[in-house]
Amino acid sequence: MHIPDGFIAPQVYAPAYGIAGVLWAAGLRRLRRTLEPAAVPRLAVATAVAYALMLVTIPLPGGTTAHITGVGMMAALFGAWQTFLSLSLVFLIQALMLGDGGVTALPVNALAVGLCGGLAARGALLLIPWRTAALFTAGWIGTVVPAVLVALVLGWQPRLAVAADGQPLFFPFGWSVTLPAIVLPHMLVGVADGLVTVMAWRALGRRSGP
Repeated sequence: MHIPDGFIAPQVYAPAYGIAGVLWAAGLRRLRRTLEPAAVPRLAVATAVAYALMLVTIPLPGGTTAHITGVGMMAALFGAWQTFLSLSLVFLIQALMLGDGGVTALPVNALAVGLCGGLAARGALLLIPWRTAALFTAGWIGTVVPAVLVALVLGWQPRLAVAADGQPLFFPFGWSVTLPAIVLPHMLVGVADGLVTVMAWRALGRRSGP
């Protein structure tokens, strides 16, 4: 659900970079303290899987794309902080090398998908006592929550920045378009993400690090 360049006003992405920068620095410090060397190969594999999953995208009329995110998988295996850092790296590589998602929109993508999605997924894992149900829900909600946030951010742009003649300067569609166009498809994509999360847990074993 990457947001491309030119869709987000500076009033949004500039402070988002500030917030994300602080969190990236804090996350890296925490990672150095807590990540066990034995977990590094699994982390590399999971991050590569998330990268590959995000390459398969379907364009949506709301101005973004639908794809499996791997948020639930990362959150189940490594926790919310590592999900945020790993997916931020994935977004950066895809923006610079593939043009999939924008550099200006990078912090919004990272915060919405990596951080908020990771926290939502971790919440499901902590609150649901049945392991398989918790894993599936983590994958589903880790996709749907970011979709809602991305839809809200995009739909806010026409209200935020307009030209003298009233035309939107950045993304032109409001919430009446973005919410159904982005959230509804990702409610279905979340089912696939839930299945991926369950399978990843069974393949890679018990999570480490959070």
